[in-house]
Amino acid sequence: MFQMDMGKLNNLELTIHDTILKAAESDRNLKITNAANICGVSPSKISKFVKKLGFDGYKDYINFIYGKDNADKKLRESSDEITRIRGFIDDFNMDIVNRLFALINRYDRIILFGYGPSFLCAEYFEYKLKIITQKFIITANEESVVKNLINEESLLIVFSTTGKFRSFSEIFSHAKEKKAGYVLIAEEYNTELLNDIDNVVFLTDSFQNLDLDPYLKSRSVFFILIEVLMQHLIAKYKNN
Repeated sequence: MFQMDMGKLNNLELTIHDTILKAAESDRNLKITNAANICGVSPSKISKFVKKLGFDGYKDYINFIYGKDNADKKLRESSDEITRIRGFIDDFNMDIVNRLFALINRYDRIILFGYGPSFLCAEYFEYKLKIITQKFIITANEESVVKNLINEESLLIVFSTTGKFRSFSEIFSHAKEKKAGYVLIAEEYNTELLNDIDNVVFLTDSFQNLDLDPYLKSRSVFFILIEVLMQHLIAKYKNN
């Protein structure tokens, strides 16, 4: 959020600001040269004025006046997310797929777990796995369900975008006590998870927009991983 400190401005600069505000009401594409003419000052004076307010330049200032700053921010964040996903694809690590494939093959019971949208990703993964395998597969979003189902023949796979919404230490401790397999698939590179969990797969070395709550963040990377893993499973099961 950006807040202008009008206390920084002298009388002339306050007049410039008020004049531009009024002109912007009727001109939705007010250029710096036009703004300077209306205010009776030079364009360089306008540039110094907006930088004094804390803007990078006139364009950022006038977008703020028009109320476009939030829209532009969202557009940049959308572009950044596309770049982040493209980087994930370009650097895709098949070792992760092989590791998950080996875990799934090792256990007869697959318990998928997640909260919010991550739970929906897990449900989708359950649907895909049931098409290919004959294993017992269930998705849960309550720890009590997992604790009742898990045993030494089980593999617990937890999906979490940030790992910060809620602690998973208790559920993984329970899995360890039951001698079950377990892995946390984290989308963001939150190394604090390693303090409580000793088997974490980080899908990226980046973070999404830190201003977003976990439930608002993208799950695109999860779905890409699921689809690649499923193609791997399909090929292996056909060969067998």
